[in-house]
Amino acid sequence: MASRSYANLLDLAGGGDFLDNIPHTPRTLPRVMTVPGIISDLDGDSDVSSSGCRERKIIVANMLPLQAKRDIETGNWCFSWDEDSILLQLKDGFSSDTEVIYVGSLKADIDMGEQDAVAQKLLDDFNCVPTFLPHELQKKFYLGFCKQQLWPLFHYMLPICSDHGDRFDRTLWQAYVSANKIFADKVMEVINPDDDFVWVHDYHLMVLPTFLRKRFNRVKLGFFLHSPFPSSEIYRTLPVRDEILKGLLNSDLIGFHTFDYARHFLSCCSRMLGLDYESKRGHIGLDYFGRTIFIKILPVGIHMGRLDSVLNLPSTSSKLKEIQEEFKDKKVILGVDDMDIFKGINLKFLAVEQLLQQKPDLQGQVVLIQVVNPARGSGKDVQEAKKEAYSIAQRINDRYGSNDYQPVIIIDRHVPRFEKSAYYAVAECCIVNAVRDGMNLVPYKYIVCRQGTPKLDEAVGRRSDCPRTSMLVVSEFIGCSPSLSGAIRVNPWDIEAVADALHLALTIVEPEKELRHEKHYRYVSSHDVAYWARSFMQDLERACKDHYTKRCWGIGLGLGFRVISLSHGFRKLSIDHIVSAYKRTTRRAIFLDYDGTIVSQTSINKTPSPEVISVLNALCNDTKNIVFIVSGRARDSLSEWFTSCKLLGLAAEHGYFLRWNSDSEWETSHFSADLDWKQIVVPVMQSYTEATDGSNIEIKESALVWHHQDADPDFGSCQAKELLDHLESVLANEPALVKRGQHIVEVKPQGVTKGLVAEKVLLNMVSGGNPPDFVMCIGDDRSDEDMFESILSTVSCPSLPAAPDIFACTVGRKPSKAKYFLDDPSDVVRMLQGLAASSNPTKPRHLAQFQVSFESTVS
Repeated sequence: MASRSYANLLDLAGGGDFLDNIPHTPRTLPRVMTVPGIISDLDGDSDVSSSGCRERKIIVANMLPLQAKRDIETGNWCFSWDEDSILLQLKDGFSSDTEVIYVGSLKADIDMGEQDAVAQKLLDDFNCVPTFLPHELQKKFYLGFCKQQLWPLFHYMLPICSDHGDRFDRTLWQAYVSANKIFADKVMEVINPDDDFVWVHDYHLMVLPTFLRKRFNRVKLGFFLHSPFPSSEIYRTLPVRDEILKGLLNSDLIGFHTFDYARHFLSCCSRMLGLDYESKRGHIGLDYFGRTIFIKILPVGIHMGRLDSVLNLPSTSSKLKEIQEEFKDKKVILGVDDMDIFKGINLKFLAVEQLLQQKPDLQGQVVLIQVVNPARGSGKDVQEAKKEAYSIAQRINDRYGSNDYQPVIIIDRHVPRFEKSAYYAVAECCIVNAVRDGMNLVPYKYIVCRQGTPKLDEAVGRRSDCPRTSMLVVSEFIGCSPSLSGAIRVNPWDIEAVADALHLALTIVEPEKELRHEKHYRYVSSHDVAYWARSFMQDLERACKDHYTKRCWGIGLGLGFRVISLSHGFRKLSIDHIVSAYKRTTRRAIFLDYDGTIVSQTSINKTPSPEVISVLNALCNDTKNIVFIVSGRARDSLSEWFTSCKLLGLAAEHGYFLRWNSDSEWETSHFSADLDWKQIVVPVMQSYTEATDGSNIEIKESALVWHHQDADPDFGSCQAKELLDHLESVLANEPALVKRGQHIVEVKPQGVTKGLVAEKVLLNMVSGGNPPDFVMCIGDDRSDEDMFESILSTVSCPSLPAAPDIFACTVGRKPSKAKYFLDDPSDVVRMLQGLAASSNPTKPRHLAQFQVSFESTVS
């Protein structure tokens, strides 16, 4: 039976009826020549660079930027560039010598017998690689999963009942994954993985990065989401939420229009995958298994040249004069929207109705022209929204209209670019009232058309120095809203507020309109589509610059695949390697962390297992070994758990307390002089505990720890940061150190670290005439990094006759000061058992020969 998580869909998507008879791309694009005379496909780990190749960008999207039609006379397919496609326009942001390859589907059904010839023609003439999805797959992929499930969810619409959309369907999800696999295969056919940059666009292809990353571990891959990304409370309802998040995280750079969308994505990564993010020199970065995935926040722009060329057309100026004459002495408000349930057309009409009702003096003067673009979907909800819109418009026109005046005019047909531009140029106000939208470039186009061009001015008889004005009423729920600071922002659901905003836009004084227009035009003209593409690609290049400075390898099955990326000197600790060093040495120091190292962090029962006790006793009974557990745990807990380990050394509370063996007394660090600061800390932590549900305080003898692991992830993290700042402020003159760890904020005496324990034990061995020739230290968190660093500095001191074998090892594949790693506590125990099996214990010995109190230790 297939896994519910569909983790095996990588394999499942690799075959089946959907993928039969998919034609391969003609191999006319050059591959990389790695050896003279030999052309090969590079794998993800190749470090050979084809520096002689022309710089290439591979743009991957659901649809190619092409128009397709069949010649009626010859029956042949004819193709042309879609000049309005943002995918074509973004080329202006690249250098002139950059080769751009497009991968995507055509907006036409091509018969299977024609597909090879069409593919060759598109590659030769347009540098385009068509995917040719089978009809049934295309239907389930695009109209099914994309439009029925992802699109509504990303626009905050949940299928609570059948009237609110379709419930999750795994066959549609399977089609989505299969389609993404086909797109990835097409990219693989043309990519030079060491040199090319791949830019994937929008929600249709969110698991495609997983397929590419699995094939080429070091692929340079960016992703931009053109739709909103919902809050975690909405997104978490998606049954395949983890698979999609992990798919996106196989990119190097992920772009969003607004910080809100990025914040929602980061919150989902935190809540569902346990990932933290931080700002790195002004750029937001997510650490994901040693890779840093950067987040880009930049709204897309428009193509200024394309709009200007349309404005300069004779047909535009002619239409402009016609519209001006038709609506002479009228105040024109313009709306341009797709017909779908998220554009708020009905709410806009209700606001106009409210405006005419509240301001009778505007009756007969105000006209709303609503241009309706064809609907991208054909569901029942679209038809209902259209029916309601017409009903409201009819009601308004019946009540406030006359024979020669209609307050609401709906243009529901194909409107050519020149005509639409003319309407933009005439309108005194443009309203975008969407209840949720990704970007929406209508306000940008309106501003540019209101600015006009010298040629348009001449054609309509307008002076070139005539002041330009524009007024925008925009929903606060669209992506362009934050960038239009001079617009009147509205909540589209508040009908009265929208009506008031329209009134303000129509009646505001001319100098104010001029200032707002000037501000907007300056922003729109400088942040065009070329600027957006250039900025995204620059950030992608920076995100990928360290690809070959680290070792990387893939782990995980199916859609859970990810790449581990670590420094070249960092490798897994081989049991054979360490056992060999263990056998040839005679003065060994072994330091072990507790939680997360020999006991799993996720284990409810924190007491050591019998096998852990057994292996520790075996190591301690070897007279050549000194073994210490160095933990943040309280000394009472450690004493109780390790009662049967008579020869085991214990360091509790990060080294504040130390005991050499069960027969010796607990020694206290000399940093114990003053713990009065605890009286300051307790009330502060208590106030944060009361304010943060799920948090608690752990009171140790030497330290206080505030835990927020069970609190809301975002709120707990926010409170921890605030608590850290608060405590650092009130303890500025106290001998205490405030540190933030994983889900904790800890306050402890200054100078107390695990590194100090390792340093003192090693120096004790040296002063006792037994300098170590083998040092092993294993830990899993930040506090253990102090031990790794301390060991490396201590063993380099000149008092040692020879450098010992050092095995600093972290648990988990993550960046660390340690040279080695083991995957988990079970790996650690197996390795310790290998060492124990190599020991030759004789009669039990005591640690007294090495015991020297902290106070007498030479620092």
